[in-house]
Amino acid sequence: MPQIDQLAEIWSSQVFWTLVFFGITFFVIGRGMVPKVMETVGMRDKQISDDLAAAQAARDAADAQEEAWRERENANRAKAQGLIAEAKASAADASEKKLAAAQKRLDTKLAKAEADIEAARTSAMAEIEDVALEATQDIVSRLAGTKVDKRSARSAVKKALANG
Repeated sequence: MPQIDQLAEIWSSQVFWTLVFFGITFFVIGRGMVPKVMETVGMRDKQISDDLAAAQAARDAADAQEEAWRERENANRAKAQGLIAEAKASAADASEKKLAAAQKRLDTKLAKAEADIEAARTSAMAEIEDVALEATQDIVSRLAGTKVDKRSARSAVKKALANG
């Protein structure tokens, strides 16, 4: 078969040209293009790591600023709480003084009112005694037909009011 006889010649020629083609491709791509691609990949890796480092530095700076802000905020809050407590204490003290003054005025009015009531009660009791004295004298004179002197009648009225 003539096709089989040619196989060795064609095969060796194809192997030769395949090796030549792959050799050229290896040297063009492997020696020319791959180093450039690797250099680009290396530059990208370096750029990414630099960007990550810059982002980390920015995050650290932001965290430090946030911490400083929180410290200032806490200090301001504590100061405000102190001012509030001081204002509350001052207001409570002022209220206490006003209440004490009002209580003193009320106590004075109450003492005066109690004195007035006591004077009115004493006056009323004196009037009641006088009316009771006259009524006693009048009742005794009508019932018994005798006249009772004021001193005896007053003594009996005082005794009756004390018991009853």
